[in-house]
Amino acid sequence: MQLEKHAGGAVFSPNPDRGWESLVSTNPGAWYDEATGTFYLVYRAAGEDREHTIRLGLASGSDGVSFERVSERPLFEPSPGDWDFGSVEDPRIVKFGDYYFGTYATRPFKPGRYWEKTGNVPEFPRGLPEEAPASLRANKTRTGLFLTRDFKDFLRPGYLTDPSCDDRDVVIFPEKVGGKFVLLHRPMEWTGPAYGCAQPSIWIEKTEDLLASRRRLTLLLTAERDWEVKVGGASPPLRTDEGWLALYHAVGPDGHYRVGAVLLDAERPEIVTHRSPEPILVPDRDYECEGLYEGICFPCGNVVVDGRLYVYYGGADQYIGLATCELGSLVEHLLGFPVPSGGERRSIY
Repeated sequence: MQLEKHAGGAVFSPNPDRGWESLVSTNPGAWYDEATGTFYLVYRAAGEDREHTIRLGLASGSDGVSFERVSERPLFEPSPGDWDFGSVEDPRIVKFGDYYFGTYATRPFKPGRYWEKTGNVPEFPRGLPEEAPASLRANKTRTGLFLTRDFKDFLRPGYLTDPSCDDRDVVIFPEKVGGKFVLLHRPMEWTGPAYGCAQPSIWIEKTEDLLASRRRLTLLLTAERDWEVKVGGASPPLRTDEGWLALYHAVGPDGHYRVGAVLLDAERPEIVTHRSPEPILVPDRDYECEGLYEGICFPCGNVVVDGRLYVYYGGADQYIGLATCELGSLVEHLLGFPVPSGGERRSIY
């Protein structure tokens, strides 16, 4: 099964008239306001500057396809001199009560023009001693949390991951399970026999407090298909009658990013019950294959409206694409591919 891509191509592109988003408008978190019938995208944005400053922008629309920018200025920016000074990118958004909770990838220093692969390096202090934290010396990515009621005023309570570990693609489930928050992680360094996975994989966490300093992560999903070398979380999981539907991205041997899908047990989401044998979204359009990176489909947001699933994804690290299907059809498809019980999963504190 393949998701149906919007026939008109990318639904959102960089704006050449605004310097802060003239090069990149991609990887959006998404939500749907039932009261007003409005779709919203919070997207990663960047301009042509050498340091490659990454911010977030906001767009809205009434049909899920056509979007207009809400403001001439960025919605959310790196904090000068603070722990998320380097960038704010790849938001995933859920809602608890009156507040929207957003996870976002960040780093201590700006990334530079990483796609050029010409030896250009980020702008960060040289000559740091070996005693300096690894996160600074290697400009490691971590995941931050923001809270907002109106996408005008924001709280930045802190980061959700161990700063010594490169851990992005963190996704919060949209509701608690067994009274606890549930999150997906992708710690890059957690590979090898001690971790039970040869390549970066998806781990799951349950916690009573999102900012808890002591965390227990359980291995959830590893690369198993021939189109998977490493895997990571995508958009927030969706509760269905058959369990949690979760999309994930997979980097293949060719370096292309494809999208797979799994069902997780409703009350024990650390258990994968069904998994797609083939990707449900593959890069084959110009806005997915011609850009800063070739061959990218990278979902960060999804919504369900009248039983139809809308998946918003980054294309080629520059654009936003849309793929849809009937939610029930995708769940029914996955039910045809049960996963045998694999026994107890490895947990790491």
